[in-house]
Amino acid sequence: MIENPMDVLLQFPVRKSKKQKQEFRDAVTLYLRTMGYDVTVEPGSFGAKNIVIGNPATAEYLVTAHYDTPAVLPFPNLITPCNFWPFLGYQLLLTVLIFLAATVAVLILALCGISAEIASRLWSLSLFGIVVLMLIGPANKHNANDNTSGVVTVLETAKSMPESARSNVCFVLFDLEEAGLLGSSSYQSHHKKQTGKQVVLNLDCVGDGDEIVMFPTNKLKKDVSRMEQLRGICGKWGKKSIALREKGFAYYPSDQKNFPLGVGIAALRRSKRAGLYCSRIHTNKDTILEETNVNILRAAIVSMIVCGAVK
Repeated sequence: MIENPMDVLLQFPVRKSKKQKQEFRDAVTLYLRTMGYDVTVEPGSFGAKNIVIGNPATAEYLVTAHYDTPAVLPFPNLITPCNFWPFLGYQLLLTVLIFLAATVAVLILALCGISAEIASRLWSLSLFGIVVLMLIGPANKHNANDNTSGVVTVLETAKSMPESARSNVCFVLFDLEEAGLLGSSSYQSHHKKQTGKQVVLNLDCVGDGDEIVMFPTNKLKKDVSRMEQLRGICGKWGKKSIALREKGFAYYPSDQKNFPLGVGIAALRRSKRAGLYCSRIHTNKDTILEETNVNILRAAIVSMIVCGAVK
């Protein structure tokens, strides 16, 4: 039973199997209904089950996060969303490692005397198997940042939203993001008319980092009034900060990409070489969820929706 959003970190740390997801959905539904929210579980493609909190038909805003747990990897999923060359270099390195792993596996079998034709087929199967394991393999038991942090922030924001403003916002927890943004894609297809006009604030990996950055879609960047709203919550929040990435290279791979007016929101660290980055996720080092970040985002989002972005 969830009594406070941070309980998710201890009570439902892994949300990968059908049973784990069902138990989580049941607890979230009970928790939010005690606060007067309408909660529905909406089925989608490939077995996705999205948790919809509020009324999508009346909402001007969607506040979202994915709740499924990623697969564990032997190396971190490094993201440098504002620096093209490290981003490209890491993707190339990852591709090389995948091909190398498949090749080594087949070479070992070749030494056992299998034919070249069979070896070629096994190489293709090995390559496919590695990619599948990266997407839907064994659960990473440590996922405080990716994406328990987003789930907790959505629940905290829903908890803090005044009843007078609830008709203007809908909260959605997406399933199967880690398998290829499948839950959010299904949601967008089911609510295409509404989502074409809604600002989607998608929280993904917001628990580990001092610089919280918003990544708006190109279409949203052209909307003067809505961009002004986002700018209204930017600036220093104590020792932390919120920034809006409006120019230059920006690529943050998450569910907001499925929505015309999507905004990806992430907490990032900074280094001299890579600039802003997110690391540790998909490994056993993903153990940091700073409650300060949750509280800042909760306050910022509520202020934007209720007060027109007045801090």
